[in-house]
Amino acid sequence: MTVSTGEPLSNTAGHGIPSGINADEAYITMVTSDNYVVGALVLGHSLRATGTRRPLVCMCTDGVSPSSLAALADVFDALPRVPVIDSQDRERLAILGRPELGPTLTKVNVWALQGIRKAVFLDADMLVLRAVDDLFGRPELSACADIGWPDCFNSGLFVCCPSLETFRALLRTAREHGSFDGTL
Repeated sequence: MTVSTGEPLSNTAGHGIPSGINADEAYITMVTSDNYVVGALVLGHSLRATGTRRPLVCMCTDGVSPSSLAALADVFDALPRVPVIDSQDRERLAILGRPELGPTLTKVNVWALQGIRKAVFLDADMLVLRAVDDLFGRPELSACADIGWPDCFNSGLFVCCPSLETFRALLRTAREHGSFDGTL
């Protein structure tokens, strides 16, 4: 498997969160193109509606337009730019019938976010209906079982502790071993 990060592994120094944001714990989502912006905005508004005081962070790739970044900035506390990480595993993704999921590996950038002790990652297509701040009390790596593969976790919602060491290890593992389905 070839994993493309858009930049060499040695250049992955971490993605900083702007100073002034108390990011001991933060909600994180990801937008790789303008197609995901509306979902991310709904997610952000739904988290705000729960009354959370945790910062909302939306990792964005270069595929997000300036007008979309402006809309996201109205809802999210930080919009760190992250490189696209594509599994390029067309064979396994074809088995799933989901060739568009190659860039799903981009979400491992959450481990490269500097200045955050614990993160709750939520996919941009989620809607939060009640307070979920209790997830910050869960250990790394907490996640739900995938309904299709109950012995695997669904990466649409997970709790993690950002660490450059873990980030680099995940990239190394993806490059050397891939994943069973071509995604995270």
